[in-house]
Amino acid sequence: MKEKLKKISVNLYQLQNEETNVNIHVYLSDKLFNEFLEDESLRQLYNASMLKGVVSPVVGMPDIHTGFGLPIGGIMATDWEEGVVSAGAVGMDINCGVRLITTRIPAEELTKERLRKILEIISEYVPSGVGKSSAVKAFRKIDLEAIASTGVKFFIDAGYGRKEDVLRIEDEGRIPFADAGCVPKNARERADQLCTIGGGNHFIEIGRISNVFDENIAGFFGLKKGFVYILIHTGSRGFGHQICTEFSKKMWDNQDKNKTFAPVKGLACAPIHSKDGMEYLGAMGTAANYAFCNRQLITYFVREAFCRVFKKDEKELGLDVLYDVAHNIAKKEMHGGKWLLVHRKGATRALPAGHPDNPVVYKKTGHPAIIPGSMGTASYVVIGSENIKATFNSVNHGAGRVMSRKRAKEEFTKEELLKQVENVLIASKDLKSLLDEAPLAYKDIDEVVNTLVDAELTMPVVRLKPLGVLKGEGEES
Repeated sequence: MKEKLKKISVNLYQLQNEETNVNIHVYLSDKLFNEFLEDESLRQLYNASMLKGVVSPVVGMPDIHTGFGLPIGGIMATDWEEGVVSAGAVGMDINCGVRLITTRIPAEELTKERLRKILEIISEYVPSGVGKSSAVKAFRKIDLEAIASTGVKFFIDAGYGRKEDVLRIEDEGRIPFADAGCVPKNARERADQLCTIGGGNHFIEIGRISNVFDENIAGFFGLKKGFVYILIHTGSRGFGHQICTEFSKKMWDNQDKNKTFAPVKGLACAPIHSKDGMEYLGAMGTAANYAFCNRQLITYFVREAFCRVFKKDEKELGLDVLYDVAHNIAKKEMHGGKWLLVHRKGATRALPAGHPDNPVVYKKTGHPAIIPGSMGTASYVVIGSENIKATFNSVNHGAGRVMSRKRAKEEFTKEELLKQVENVLIASKDLKSLLDEAPLAYKDIDEVVNTLVDAELTMPVVRLKPLGVLKGEGEES
């Protein structure tokens, strides 16, 4: 498939599906294109262009790599009235996303001893690892109906956060079409994982702001060079995974009845307004709210840890939510005068300045898009430019893998892992379980981010550098 890509502008390649007249757009720098070996991911974009009601173009981000159905780093929009919804095009970890917390703490005040103690305290309340349940018993049996209807506000009202936190979360931490009544029984049985980070590429990261590219916007965002930040990267855990699994099977089994034929099971779909389609959206919305609540609860204990170690209150330390963005989600949005259902799988929404759906506080700047790198490497905060509409207001969600988890485990040793992360403190009981997350298993985050910057789709605000990481152990399911 790679040889069929035609370069049409800076860092943008195109492949046309002549049968459906839908274009496939892939954003790659010259370096990323030359190194690109993910032919299967292009096939997955092509397959997506064959679904009913898909709107051109189907988009691949510079962090693209093969996934289940739609590739990770893929965006697919379908017509709201005539199109389909695909569980696989959203992904297994519904609303896997990232939250950035700013502080008023100069990095030099965060000694190694303080950093180690903070990570220890957080890990007491926030378990890491595949299948881990909540450390707090109250979070194991939760009111799913309240989470579906109220979202993050449910836990803030219970004392787990500040009222203003919701104003800096995508959709204020509440997907409006969430419906707990649509959640399958097997998924409900896996809803005991709130306030956990899981495994795979999930983490809690503490670091310093290393570079500022736009002083005015960075200042407005509260991002000051040399100061401490916190990143929280996790999602809906086994709860969301079970929802995706069950609805993918249901959509595949019912394709004759629904008259929605998909080329592969991973893109099994249903008409948006069919019973299967609406039930999936209700369940997916519930899982998305669950993920927002997960990151909110983790934020509460992160704040507690900092206050205990620094022996100061939150106001002195800052610990403000900058923004919380979803990576794996499908949302009804207006594009080009039409209502579409935009599937983002391993992609981040980046509304530009002036967009009506921006939070009030970010109307003039556009909201921050947070792009975490791999363990031990840099992360970025960017904003979308006016040109971002070309990708349905979407940017990449991270660096993207260049090496399978299996190969990374075979290729790297614990010693090599420690060398790759340099001086970053890794809080883990078993470094061997993290070999698949070694930085060299991922693309160069600087190259990936600059691909969209050079294409004039995004503008960088700051670059972040980790100091310590609490990492999820084992491959996420």
